[in-house]
Amino acid sequence: MFINYGLQQIDLKIVYYGPGMSGKTTNLEWAHAHIAPEVRSDLLNLKTKEDRTIFFDFMQFEVGKINGLTPKFNLYTVPGQDIYTMSRKIILNGVDGIIYVADSGKDRMRDNLFTMIDLVKNLRSGQQQIETFPIVLQYNKRDLPDAMPLAHMRKTLNRFKAPDFEGVATQGVGVFETLKETIELVVNRVTKQIG
Repeated sequence: MFINYGLQQIDLKIVYYGPGMSGKTTNLEWAHAHIAPEVRSDLLNLKTKEDRTIFFDFMQFEVGKINGLTPKFNLYTVPGQDIYTMSRKIILNGVDGIIYVADSGKDRMRDNLFTMIDLVKNLRSGQQQIETFPIVLQYNKRDLPDAMPLAHMRKTLNRFKAPDFEGVATQGVGVFETLKETIELVVNRVTKQIG
């Protein structure tokens, strides 16, 4: 959170976190395409030649007021590939909320667990606890024929009982529900901090 009292503005950071190819960028791209252009920025993508996110995707938009300040939400994704562990840690600096995007494919649970453990470690190194941090889980790719049972995903990935949603980001299913819930958690937390 960064407050600019001169502009009466508060910058808030939400990060999409999860394994590679789980749908983090797809979530952000779908949200960008369906948020009114007058309240959002352009979308910045940094991708490899294989069309994978190499560092981050970024979009900014604004909604409502918090204690008279205009909130500007900065949305980022992290690269999910194992070799970008340090990049993920850097992108989490100053984070106000997290959307964890899990891949529902049966062969992806190990990747989901690895990045969840990585997230917990990174939050702890920033003096945050996942149990009290504004985080929402999205179980993406629910349309896959081999999608893991939802109850198993919840039991394995959401032991801290965060809000969670099913998603099919390519079709927009769960995209705004997940984002809206995360924004509400962030706003509630920030309101208490600056109130």
